[in-house]
Amino acid sequence: MKTTQNTILITGGSAGIGFELARQFDQKGNHVIITGRSEERLQKAAAQLKNVTAIAFDVTNEADVNRLVDRLQTDFPKLNILINNAGNAFYYKLEAEANAFEKAGEEMLTNYLSVIRLTEKLVPLLSKQEESAIVNVSSIVAFAPNHKLPTYAASKAALHSYTQSLRITLERSSTTKVFELMPPLVNTDFSQAIGGENGIAPSVVADDLLSALENDNYEIHVGNTAQIYALSLSSPAGALAVMNA
Repeated sequence: MKTTQNTILITGGSAGIGFELARQFDQKGNHVIITGRSEERLQKAAAQLKNVTAIAFDVTNEADVNRLVDRLQTDFPKLNILINNAGNAFYYKLEAEANAFEKAGEEMLTNYLSVIRLTEKLVPLLSKQEESAIVNVSSIVAFAPNHKLPTYAASKAALHSYTQSLRITLERSSTTKVFELMPPLVNTDFSQAIGGENGIAPSVVADDLLSALENDNYEIHVGNTAQIYALSLSSPAGALAVMNA
């Protein structure tokens, strides 16, 4: 998969991993479309990039999704990479009165169901391109959950399963390649509540994705995700213990 001269949509592209991906793709001569709910944050991010379009958009809102898809089909008919990066997480324990149902509902909608809806609507456009890709950003917790991110981990496990099925389906019916980017703890504003300052830099995640695209490496185990994945295969209980130490 080439990493230059693409038209790329990055949801949640105004900060954190999404912005770093946008920055690196922008530097390589791609046109980057970044989305997010905050117009102010989007414009601040866009001001730091060259070849960018910023679109305020809520991935969980069906009307917003339909408007975005219509605009992409009209204004960006050469869109060939979709990066589903927008996410939501609650840091809590499954204790009495934790409101786990409500938290899980928000996480599942943002991290899983919204990915399915947007992807399904954009597959026809992506499939028209000579070369195209879908990148779903999941997490190390797709393999072994942390009990303080219980329903977030469940949403990423669901996303991992969906991504595998999507990859098999599209490789049999189109030229669209399906990648899964699986970061460990990353130092972003999003992760500060769970000790994000101890995480890897977003640039490491972006570097690994660019390399994976160039080499058609479909499952991208960033940083210590690789070790947790290997441990989850040889000792699921061991991986669970490490993630909850």
